[in-house]
Amino acid sequence: MTAVRRQSRRVAELVRFGVSGAPASMTLLVVIWVLGAATSSLTGPNGYVERHFAASVPALEQGRVWTLLTSGLWAPSLVGYLAATVLVLVIAAPVEHRIGSGRFVAAAASTQVCGTVLALALAAVVRTVDETWGFRLHIGTAVSPTTWIVGSAMVAAAGMTTLWRRRVRVGGLALLLTLALFSGHLIDLVRLGAAVAGLVIGPWIVTRSARGAHLAGTRREGRVLVALVVAAGAVGPVLAALSPHAVGPLAVLRELFRGAPWTPTEVRELCAADATALDCRRGLLELRLGGVGPTILSVLPSVFLLVLADGLRRGRRFAWIAAVAAQVVLLALSVVDFGIRYAGFADEQTLFYGLDSPNVYRTVTPFLVPIAILLLLLATRRWFTVTAPRSVIRTLWVRLAALVAGVGVAYVALGMLARGGFDREPGLASLAADYPQRLVPPVYLQWLDPRFLPDSVPTTLLYEWTGVLVWAVLCVLVAATFLAPAHGDSSDDTERARTLLTTGTGSPLSWMTTWRGNSYWFAPDGRSYVAYRVIAGVALTTGDPVGPPESLRANVTGFADFASANGWTPCFYSVTANVRQVTDAIGWTAIQVAEETVLRLDRLQFTGKKFQDVRTALNRAAKSGVTAEWIRFPEAPLALTDQVTAISEEWVADKGMPEMGFTLGGIDEIDDPQVRCLIAVDEARTVHGVTSWMPVYRDGRIVGWTLDFMRRRTEGFRPAMEFLIASAAQSLKAEGAEFVSLSGAPLATVQDDTGPDDEAARPRDQVTLAVILDKLLDVLGRTLEPVYGFRSLLAFKAKFQPDYVPMYMTFADPAALPSIGNAVGRAYLPEVSVGQGMRLVRTMIRSR
Repeated sequence: MTAVRRQSRRVAELVRFGVSGAPASMTLLVVIWVLGAATSSLTGPNGYVERHFAASVPALEQGRVWTLLTSGLWAPSLVGYLAATVLVLVIAAPVEHRIGSGRFVAAAASTQVCGTVLALALAAVVRTVDETWGFRLHIGTAVSPTTWIVGSAMVAAAGMTTLWRRRVRVGGLALLLTLALFSGHLIDLVRLGAAVAGLVIGPWIVTRSARGAHLAGTRREGRVLVALVVAAGAVGPVLAALSPHAVGPLAVLRELFRGAPWTPTEVRELCAADATALDCRRGLLELRLGGVGPTILSVLPSVFLLVLADGLRRGRRFAWIAAVAAQVVLLALSVVDFGIRYAGFADEQTLFYGLDSPNVYRTVTPFLVPIAILLLLLATRRWFTVTAPRSVIRTLWVRLAALVAGVGVAYVALGMLARGGFDREPGLASLAADYPQRLVPPVYLQWLDPRFLPDSVPTTLLYEWTGVLVWAVLCVLVAATFLAPAHGDSSDDTERARTLLTTGTGSPLSWMTTWRGNSYWFAPDGRSYVAYRVIAGVALTTGDPVGPPESLRANVTGFADFASANGWTPCFYSVTANVRQVTDAIGWTAIQVAEETVLRLDRLQFTGKKFQDVRTALNRAAKSGVTAEWIRFPEAPLALTDQVTAISEEWVADKGMPEMGFTLGGIDEIDDPQVRCLIAVDEARTVHGVTSWMPVYRDGRIVGWTLDFMRRRTEGFRPAMEFLIASAAQSLKAEGAEFVSLSGAPLATVQDDTGPDDEAARPRDQVTLAVILDKLLDVLGRTLEPVYGFRSLLAFKAKFQPDYVPMYMTFADPAALPSIGNAVGRAYLPEVSVGQGMRLVRTMIRSR
């Protein structure tokens, strides 16, 4: 109830915010209701309104051009008036408040007119392609205030931040396009046209956002968008089925859920007269499609696709494979149907999708959805790499086999007990052969003659609900696998590594070894491991080996031998001085690649002039009502996690470049119950900033925490990061932690640790190579600074007066340096597109 009240207050605040500065929206809302009442059209437009004020093709042909504007001042029904009122309060009014009344009026009027013109022009084009749909559009009329509401929202999106601009545009267009394809009424096209018009003219009416125009996003957001597309493809036919008058090009898919107009008795009478008659076949098909059970069974595959969409959202490989298989099956069924109609695969007339007089266009239409979704899944397959532990998958297959076998045995046994309740008494073999058909949605059984039909209540329940039971349990079992913990691409190895780390000893960066993308080498004694990833023939590690300190040398040499045996070049990256000492002793080359910043909590006191910025941040937070709050991201309320996600996605979107990985975490990495997040929230529960902290273990005990994820709301509390880091240090000190690491900034250092003694101890060629490599990394760090700001980050951390601990990259073969450099770059930026690469180059050139 508390959450409900909180959300109610937020909605009320949004309404008050919009209404307080939206005179044009409120005036239009009053005009809509007054006109509806004055013309007796509150329950729907009468003939007078439809002839003189509704938009239509005949109206435009007869010169009633004012209908392009007036069609937005009436609603199609009382529900439409109520919906328009809500949309004005939560969308139109806040939009007007944001962009100003003058621009809002210009946006509403222009998108209303342009959207209607585009829709009427499209209606004329459609008639040349699809005579049925085109005729319905030609005689249809459109009235609805949602047109200019949608249009003004799309116009306002041009001035929003990159993240919200993308969300409004992608979400709005996806919804409107689905309605246009499945419902297909003229008003659906008008709304879509208004949205398109808003996209085009938005930058002219409002100033384009000063924030990044690029639409880079994280892998997590890409997964969500793919999941939305799969979900839309599953829900679209159901929406069409719920609209009895849907006429869109994909509305034929509603026949998957249609009911039967005839009773079993009527069908038997038809078939008794002529078993080969079309009406007999139609009746048998309708019986399979009719009834509550068959209707639910027809819907359950869509529910299963929604379950898979949730798995895609989580990045699960199993969901991707199942979704691809589902689209292939749907495509194959469409191909078979097309063959039956036009290629002579069968002599009998098909009634697939309920088309009595099919044409090529409407037969090809069912191909479009599975083809489009299949291509999208194939193009984004690299995003779905998360696998559940093998034990979870094995349990799933065992349970599925037990489910299918158990229900099958029950179906045959109960069918034999009630065999007198069928129109033709079945035998044991007949029931066993019929069982697989009970699991198939009825519409796909049209090519098979039924062996028997139920003729009593018990047999009807058995006949119609067996498949419902199997599909429902299937959805539950598969959904459960997506809820099982999966911490990496190989969850079993990752779980083993997490166990070794939490019961043993690791470095401040060791928790990064549990991130997705890593593979693992385990020491022969099973007490240690090395996390690595192979890129371009280089086995690149993530930090130090994890295990007992006395085993460090054996682990370094053991992993090096393992990599060499597989034909890879071993390279330890972001390692401590302890690893460097081992590799120096065996003749490897080392170079400093980062600077770790560490706060020793036993002597932490934010006093003196050097901590002035930190104290200012703490004082300003207290005055502004901003407090620090610890959360675990997987367990936190959606109201908080959604804000954290939005802040992160906006940060990535504004850069126009993908989020870096490898030793830099994102939303996926904080979605871990072992990782703690400290957020800055105000009294209204608005999140202004977030930091994440990874545990550091020694002998199975947490002794410190390492900072990873840092994001701040663009227009929020400005010193949020100083406040959060200082608050975290104070809180963790009180808990008994020994230190906090502010982590390292790649390609950024404050000192050169290679002194004369180090150089004298090395071969001359290694000294020269180290100098060259050091200069190369220095140039690269300065070049990337305008994009990712590593050096600025290191300078920011200096406010806390930390101890600096150098981090190194060590490698055995100097000749492999070009490959190693390539591997490091691809580890940090594995998904840079050509366009993003060009933008990166342009940014680097402009910065010089």
